Amino acid sequence: MRKPRRIAVLDIGKTNAKVVIVDCDNGEEVAGKRRSNEVLRGPPYPHYDIDSLWTFICEALATFAEQPGYDAISITAHGASAALVDAQGSLALPVLDYEHRYTEEIERAYADLRPPFAETFSPSLAGGLNLGAQLYYQKTVYPDDFARTRAIVTYPQYWAFRLCGVIANEVTSLGCHTDLWRPREGCYSSLIGKLGINELMPPVRSAFDTLGETKAEVTTILGLPKPVPVFCGIHDSNASLLPHLVGHEPPFSVVSTGTWVICFAVGGNFEKLDPARDCLANVDAFGRAVPSSRFMGGREFEMLTAELGPFDPQAALAAIPDVITRKMMLLPNLADGTGPFPGHRHQWVNSAAASAHERWAAACLYLSLMSGTCLELIGARGPVLVEGPFAANPAYLSLLRSIVGRDIFAVASTTGTTQGAALLAGVNTARSEHAAMPLPDGRDIESYRDDWLHRAKGSSI
Repeated sequence: MRKPRRIAVLDIGKTNAKVVIVDCDNGEEVAGKRRSNEVLRGPPYPHYDIDSLWTFICEALATFAEQPGYDAISITAHGASAALVDAQGSLALPVLDYEHRYTEEIERAYADLRPPFAETFSPSLAGGLNLGAQLYYQKTVYPDDFARTRAIVTYPQYWAFRLCGVIANEVTSLGCHTDLWRPREGCYSSLIGKLGINELMPPVRSAFDTLGETKAEVTTILGLPKPVPVFCGIHDSNASLLPHLVGHEPPFSVVSTGTWVICFAVGGNFEKLDPARDCLANVDAFGRAVPSSRFMGGREFEMLTAELGPFDPQAALAAIPDVITRKMMLLPNLADGTGPFPGHRHQWVNSAAASAHERWAAACLYLSLMSGTCLELIGARGPVLVEGPFAANPAYLSLLRSIVGRDIFAVASTTGTTQGAALLAGVNTARSEHAAMPLPDGRDIESYRDDWLHRAKGSSI
């Protein structure tokens, strides 16, 4: 297939969905449309508004068909989601929101069913963050609807199916804490047999594969002069990781920031992964297992914004020395149930009469300390590359540099997820890196870090 000139990327995150046109020669985003990714409360349970997303995708692609134009489509989407497709290609059940919580009876029964961490490198997570838990819940509570399922399709590949009609699964979505995959062996886990869904799992294809071309009716809806190829697609955090895999030699680490802060240790240590602290193995676009850890940092930043008001990075940076001296702290967690300190409730320490700038400084310390803890848990070595919104936060970057004691590089690009999905089609990615400077006095931050860790470990509910 000839290399495309411009590629349309569907970038469906937990919070927002985008359609972006990327120039294949320089990686620049030349056009784009965005909308919020809404969750419908039910019935039968909280689920994504698939019909509205499809309308948005088609309208955006139709708008861009003539100007600036595109000649291929790639896809990236968040994890912990799958579509149950029936014989007619429709949804047998809505695509379940992974934050939905189940009854204690369902949770206990699934806990007895799921494979051990040593098999899947998937920690036990809240709600439906383990995709296997979603499937068990849907099969148990809605057996008649589940019985109509003919294929269980990972989320990015569902959108590829809508476009080209080819059913497939892919390893980056299967390998992100689903309980369904054995990352080291590169095959399905024992859970597939326990759930009785062997025949419902489509063939596993590479993220780099062209699955097919847009279906005739889709080509017409989009106003394209001829069908265009559709790439298999990739899990969003692994899309962010992909450009670094082709541009750096291990060992190194990537901190991918968005709704989730995902830390990848390329060349890291599997042996010490602690499933009780949200450590896991992801699977990269080449099918290789990567030690990983995470916390819901972007969601927590949103919660802090609602509490503290607008964020001024320079004012927060200026307030850091006084905050460190006073040992004013924010302890985990704002977002419950995830991260290296699960089961802990956030609290402010030494914060009486603090200004908003000082609280933001303490919040940046919190986010950097959480990131540093995640990196330590996965045996991260070498330089650390920060991409996404936090890469534009000088306070976070300087603090992380001082905390981990290694080089921190902020990756200045557009959206890492979009760039990674575009890279599947051979796009030359547009990004640059600049080094973060540490705080002038590292001794103070070491004392602060030690005190924060001591307090954080004791702040359980």
